[in-house]
Amino acid sequence: MNELNQRQNSLGLTALLAFAAVYVIWGSTYLAIRIAIETLPALTMAGVRFLTAGSLLLAWVRWRDGGPWPALRQWRSAALLGLLLLVGGNGSVVLAEYHVPSGIAALIVGTEPLFIVLLLMFWRGGERPSRRTVVALLIGFAGAAILAAPGKDALGTLHLPSVLLLFFACLTWAAGSLYARNADLPSSPLMGAAMQMLTGGSVLLVLGGSIGEWKDLQPSTFSLNSILALAYLIFFGAIVAYTAYNWLVRNVRPTLVATYAYVNPVVAVFLGWLIVSEPLSTRTFIAAALILGAVFIVGSERQSRKQVSREEASTPPSDSTESPRETSPEEADLRKADLRKASLRKTNEKKLKECA
Repeated sequence: MNELNQRQNSLGLTALLAFAAVYVIWGSTYLAIRIAIETLPALTMAGVRFLTAGSLLLAWVRWRDGGPWPALRQWRSAALLGLLLLVGGNGSVVLAEYHVPSGIAALIVGTEPLFIVLLLMFWRGGERPSRRTVVALLIGFAGAAILAAPGKDALGTLHLPSVLLLFFACLTWAAGSLYARNADLPSSPLMGAAMQMLTGGSVLLVLGGSIGEWKDLQPSTFSLNSILALAYLIFFGAIVAYTAYNWLVRNVRPTLVATYAYVNPVVAVFLGWLIVSEPLSTRTFIAAALILGAVFIVGSERQSRKQVSREEASTPPSDSTESPRETSPEEADLRKADLRKASLRKTNEKKLKECA
C-alpha cells in the first residue's frame, strides 16, 4: 500500500512539473523569440535553433533506443511536415515578431484550431461543422479582427503584413496538423520531431541566406540577451517542454493536456507585459476572451464528437441478423498497432506546432 501511494505521489509530482514546463516554457517562447531577434537575424536564428535541437534529439534517441534508421519515405514525410510546421509556421512567426508584440502574436496564433476546422471542411472526406462550431469560428475571428483593426489605445495599429503573416503561420500549422494524422513517420515521437527539426531547420537556414541575412551577419553585434534567448529556445522550448508534453500525453487525460492551448497565450501576454513592457489595452483583453473562448468551444465540440463516435463504434447494430465475425489474433494486433501509430503521430504534430 505504501509503495502504491509513493508511486501515485511520484506521478502527481511529475505531472505537476510537466504541466508547469508545458504551460510556462511554451508560453514564454514568443517572448524569447522577440529577445533573440533583437540582434540575431530571424530566419537564421530559427534555423540554428531547430538544427541544434534536432541534432541533440536525434543523438539522444539513437543512443537510448537504437533500432533501424528511418526509411527514406519517412524522411520525406518529416521534410514535408518540417516545411509546414517549422518553415511556414515558426518562420512566419519569427518574421512577424519584428513588428508585432510577442503576446499579441501568441493570441493571433491561438486561432490555429479554428483554421483546422476550416480546412477540415475541404479536406479529403470533409467534415461539416455544427452550428455551435460555426458560431465559435465567427467569435474567434472577430477577436482576431479586433486586434488587427486600427486603434488609438496603448496597443495602437498593428503592422498589417505581419498580422497576415501570423495568419499564414496558423494556416500552415493547421495543414501540417492534418497531414501528420496519416503521415508515414517513425513510431517514436522524439525521432519524428528530430527529423522534422533537421529538415525544417536546414530550409530556414537556406532561406535566411537567400534574403541576405548571412551577408550582413556580424557576430560582434550579437547581444548576450539574444544569445541566451536562443539557447533557451533550443534547450527548453524545443527539448525540455516537448519531453514533458510527450510524457503528459501518455500518462494524463487528453482533456487536461489540451488546456495548454488556452494557457500559453495568456502566459505569453503576461510575460511580454511584465518583462519587456509590451502594451496592454482593453482591446487586448476583449480579443483574448473571444479567441480563447472560441478555441474552447471548438475543442469541446470536437471532443464530444469523438466521444459519440467511440460509443457508436462500440455498440453493435441491434437489427443485425448476422452474428459478428470473430476477429483473428493477427487482425487484433494490426488494429492495435494502427491505433498506437495514429496516437503517436498526433503527439508528434502537436509538439512541433507549439515549438514556436
